[in-house]
This record gives sequence, C-alpha cells and structure tokens, in this order.
Amino acid sequence: MVINLSEQHSLISNWVSELRNTEVQNDRMRFRRNLERIAEVAAYEISKSMAFNEVDIQTPLGIHSSKVLASQPIIAAILRAGLPMHQGMLNYFDRADNAFVSAYRKHNRDGSFEIALEYISCPSIDNRVLILCDPMLATGASLVKTIHMMTEDAEPSQIHIVCAIASSIGIEFIERECGSNITIWCGDIDEELTAKGYIVPGLGDAGDLAFGTKMQS
Repeated sequence: MVINLSEQHSLISNWVSELRNTEVQNDRMRFRRNLERIAEVAAYEISKSMAFNEVDIQTPLGIHSSKVLASQPIIAAILRAGLPMHQGMLNYFDRADNAFVSAYRKHNRDGSFEIALEYISCPSIDNRVLILCDPMLATGASLVKTIHMMTEDAEPSQIHIVCAIASSIGIEFIERECGSNITIWCGDIDEELTAKGYIVPGLGDAGDLAFGTKMQS
C-alpha cells in the first residue's frame, strides 16, 4: 500500500514545497524540522493501524477505561539522512525501541553504484511493528537490502516506510522485491529518475541539506 500524504494533508504539501525550494533549503534547521513534521504526521496515521489495549486509569476523581498502545514500535533510521524523520517519529512514539542502519551508495568509477550496508544495530523485530525512515526513496535499492537483511531471521507484524519524496520506480521495486506486507508513507511522489538514480524534480541530497556536505565515497 502506498499513501501520498500530500493528497490528504495540505500542510504536508506546504512542508514538501519548502523542502524542494532552493531558497528555503539554505536554512538547515527549517529543512530538518520539515522532515520531522512529515514524520510526525505519518506517526499519527500509523498509530491508527496498531493494536491498543484497554486499561483502567486512576484519575483524581475516579477510574477511567483508557486505550493505550499494546506494544511499542521499532523505529529504524537509515543513516544519516533518516535522522530528522527518526526524531519526528520519536516525538510521537516516545517510548519506541530504535534501530540504526548504515546503508549508502558506494559509487564505482563508471558511474554505477552498489548499496553498501555495513552496520545494523537493532532489537528483535519478530512480531513487532517496524518503521523505516529515509527521506528519499529513489531506486529503492537501499531499503530493499535493509529489509531483506533485517527480516532474514524475524518477521515483523507490520512494516512501514516513511519518506519525504518517493519515486514511482522505487515504490514498484520495493513492492516487487518485498511483497505486500509493507505500507509506504510519502510526502509526495515523483515520476522520474535520472540515469544515476536521482529523483526528478526531487529536492537534492537530503543528508547534505540537513547536515552539510560530505566526502564522496
């Protein structure tokens, strides 16, 4: 399932437009905060699909039967670009367990690239809700490799991917390689990828815009 949040929430459209805007992008704090906001809305929407238990809560004047989350999700950030969205998730799922994944494009001299996945720190995801945060879903290769590695010996109850902008090609690749037990939440969807696998019109390099430029690998 794919959910384009821009079609449901006018504020999401506003935040995505600021993420894309080259003038607004100069404000790194605003860029990071807009990524957080998109993730916060996605967190709220994801919570509607999760299991809740009824518990009796003591108030100053009596007892109230309240609904609370049956279990906390696992929030996974694709380093480094996924950190602002990870924080947005934590703003709402403040007791969640956390995972961190180092997945990046390792470029070859001929212009091609491979996905290097060198580090995963993660609790058990078996029968848990897993939420993966990565601002740009371009080719989908890094997310597919991450999902395959994380689910080798465990089966989450739900898998959610949260991104700011997704390409149609990347969405199709994830659905083809990872099956139907995945919901993709995106701030907007773009149709085009360049020959080098960059989203057009996209917004540029989310990691660089959030945290500064890096040396090329």
